[in-house]
Amino acid sequence: MRRASGGRIDRSRTLRFTFDGQEYTGHPGDTLASALLAAGVHRVATSVKLGRPRGVFSAGSEEPSAVVQIEAPFPEPMLLATTVELYDGLAATSVAGRGRLAAEPDPARYDAVHAHCDVLVVGAGPAGLAAARAAAAGGARVILADERPEPGGSLLGTGESVAGLPGAAWAAATVAELAELPDVTVLPRTTVFGCYDDNYLIAVERRTNHLGAAAPAHVSRERVWRIRARRVVLATGAHERPIAFAGNDLPGVMLAGSARAYAHRYGVLPGRRTVVFTAHDSAYAAALDLAEAGVDVAAIVDVRPAPGADWAERARERGIALLAGHVVTGANGDGEVSSVAVAARDDVPAAGAGGRSFDADLLLVSGGWNPVLHLFSQAGGTLRHDDALGTLVPDACRQAVEVAGAARGVFTLAGCLADGTGAGTRATSGAARVPEAAPEPEPTGEPYWVVPAADHTAHFVDLQRDVTVADLHRAVTAGLRSVEHVKRYTTAGTAHDQGKTSGLLASAVVAEALGVPVAELGVTTFRAPYLPVGFAALAGRDRGALHDPVRVTALHEWHVAAGALFENVGQWKRPWYYPRPGEDMETAVLRECRAAREGVAAMDASTLGKIDVIGADAGEFLDRLYTNLMSTLKVGTIRYGVMCRPDGMVFDDGTVVRLADDHFLVTTTTGNAAAVLDWMEEWLQTEWPSLRVHCTSVTEQWATVALVGPRSRDVLAGLAPGLAVRADDFPFMTWREAEVAGIPARVCRISFSGELAYEINVTSWDGLRLWTAIMDTGAVTPYGTETMHVLRAEKGYPIVGQDTDGTVTPQDLGMAWVVSKKKPDFVGKRSHARADTSRPDRKQLVGLLPDDPGLLLPEGVHLVAADVLPEPPVPTLGHVTSSYRSAALGRTFALALVKGGHGRIGERLYAPVGGTLAPVTVTSHVLYDPEGARRDG
Repeated sequence: MRRASGGRIDRSRTLRFTFDGQEYTGHPGDTLASALLAAGVHRVATSVKLGRPRGVFSAGSEEPSAVVQIEAPFPEPMLLATTVELYDGLAATSVAGRGRLAAEPDPARYDAVHAHCDVLVVGAGPAGLAAARAAAAGGARVILADERPEPGGSLLGTGESVAGLPGAAWAAATVAELAELPDVTVLPRTTVFGCYDDNYLIAVERRTNHLGAAAPAHVSRERVWRIRARRVVLATGAHERPIAFAGNDLPGVMLAGSARAYAHRYGVLPGRRTVVFTAHDSAYAAALDLAEAGVDVAAIVDVRPAPGADWAERARERGIALLAGHVVTGANGDGEVSSVAVAARDDVPAAGAGGRSFDADLLLVSGGWNPVLHLFSQAGGTLRHDDALGTLVPDACRQAVEVAGAARGVFTLAGCLADGTGAGTRATSGAARVPEAAPEPEPTGEPYWVVPAADHTAHFVDLQRDVTVADLHRAVTAGLRSVEHVKRYTTAGTAHDQGKTSGLLASAVVAEALGVPVAELGVTTFRAPYLPVGFAALAGRDRGALHDPVRVTALHEWHVAAGALFENVGQWKRPWYYPRPGEDMETAVLRECRAAREGVAAMDASTLGKIDVIGADAGEFLDRLYTNLMSTLKVGTIRYGVMCRPDGMVFDDGTVVRLADDHFLVTTTTGNAAAVLDWMEEWLQTEWPSLRVHCTSVTEQWATVALVGPRSRDVLAGLAPGLAVRADDFPFMTWREAEVAGIPARVCRISFSGELAYEINVTSWDGLRLWTAIMDTGAVTPYGTETMHVLRAEKGYPIVGQDTDGTVTPQDLGMAWVVSKKKPDFVGKRSHARADTSRPDRKQLVGLLPDDPGLLLPEGVHLVAADVLPEPPVPTLGHVTSSYRSAALGRTFALALVKGGHGRIGERLYAPVGGTLAPVTVTSHVLYDPEGARRDG
């Protein structure tokens, strides 16, 4: 219920929202959880496995149970009711551990920024604010990030004061002071969710989530911050830990500190009558504050026979019954708490009906506090077990990361302020005053984990995964000894909360079952992200049309105007084929093929990767990368080459053009251009840094037109009258500089079709002018990538990535000739000497001719030896890699990788097609002009 006054909400405004179809009201400053509790709604979810009711268990991001689906203004699954800020028009529904993705695209914007700072402070509680204040006073560039909408941390949920001001007011004033400084960036609603090497941290800022439908469309909904910090101060606070007892998952069971926060921050009382079950002094402050706010505190049940004397006296003065040395044996109720069973600690598990029962609709629990060390652990920090605190605390870290405040096991306000100031001062070697706070005794507690019982099937450890103490015992009984194995066996700690409230409790239960100390067993690994992060936020602007850049050549608009259809090759839009009116793809491609084989045709080859390799050691460098010699190339000549990976398998192929003694131009396949450049840089920077070589991508600096066909020489002669084009004057695999259509050009005699062909290279600025001049001759047919594939396949030229699959050597492709026997070494050479790479039954590239000349074999179809399929599993000999209809051959054909294929020429194999086995004959992979007579025209 809502208190008549108090809280940090704006009572002057009313917000309307719905939950499970029922309309409710709240105020700005509320969360969905606080508004529901104010309305008396305790059941907000259903457990994923057992279907048990679940309520609000905490007040922050550690919440394990209150997971909801936001329906409006845009569907979002698996959000925490405790962190969803209330806004007008919010519509939410309860879920049973599984959300539902939106069926429509997310209309919101997301972006990312990179930031550098001297000090990153994570957490704007008392320690974090003190650290940021001290670091800023030392002149540092500071970023202060906190996941909550307003600063203060624990100060927002208590009545404590700092420097003579209410804690929340001091926090607001401190942040206002910091925000005025030019070198300080304050990031509210920002969760730092990952900490990586070299003090690289990633955070997500929720910029407009809290505005709902009123969010401005031009402002990103969430922003990912990628931060590089010289030093990091983690003031991430602590999470209160639960105690496992029967029925501890019922709605109405809540962490004591969270109930206190609801009262102070939201003016909400989570119940009317409560029992407080604790093993720690901090629950007394919650009990006293709630009693002051109007909650009937029936009793404080303290497991310790001798609780802290000061707190016990305060409780008695307030008239609250204190049951020392007692435990809660069970929470009872139909769907939510209605009564609490209590017994003497020494009497359980045999107490049964002999205990006491209290009527209550709220049961507050505190087993102590666990420092939030997720980021510290991710940074490489080691943890140690503090026996006095009964929890893990930070030990040492290999990075410049320091922990302050409750995250370091300091649990007094004055101690947190001093600790934070010290951390900020050390980060800058400056000096700063410690804000004053009233002295208070150090809270004490006893590590207490599970209330003993004969049956632990209702003692819940992980509320989201429905994991009980009995489940953990069962895992140990099954022989599991590692807490990591137990986690995977039971799924404890694998939900959205990553075990924030259950992690140490689970370890303690397992340790007790194994008879070893918790310190020896440890906890599971803390992994990023600290909180779930939406894929949309991680993608940022890289989605939709911006997900992957669309690259087009300088000739693209001409292709569009000519009616070309396009295919995606890597990031490039390449003309696929140019259909004329009434033509389908098959007809158009056959026409283009005939033009290339019988007349003259042209293709836009600008997308081929082009890399300038320059330097005194360029030839030596290329010799090491390619299987054949490149350093012996003369200026003005070209050589085809293959690159292999260290395992000897084909990585890429292309040509190498020698432009000068120290200058080579390497061409690559279109889709592999970036990978080849990366490959070159990796070898240069990590293995051969002494080589004097620089590599530069020049793919987009050049427009390339492939002029192909027996009449291509005539067309080129007409466009370049100053170029000697006769075969004797311009031999195959050489290049010349000339003016083509009045444009300075580099003309290469290269053929990927087996026909007389030229590749004409001009600057991208001149590409369209060159192409237009070629087309204006009226003799040239444009052709696309599908025709290019047919032409090259007829000649048995492989496409890396299509006719190879990462397990193919040059020898498998029938290209042993490209592997130099003169070179002492190249990448992959040693692997070619392995027995495995010379096995006769390796898959090798061959041609296939179906018995039915009209049958187009599907690419990827398997090949078998028998004309009747045996019982599964069916052994296969290989598969089809390329399959086309050929105008030159007057039939269909295919290329395939077949076991021992080079020794199977002439054999009959079978391909399962359309429910039948189609017979095919194995042939050489070179099906057209095997003599190469057409290459020179």
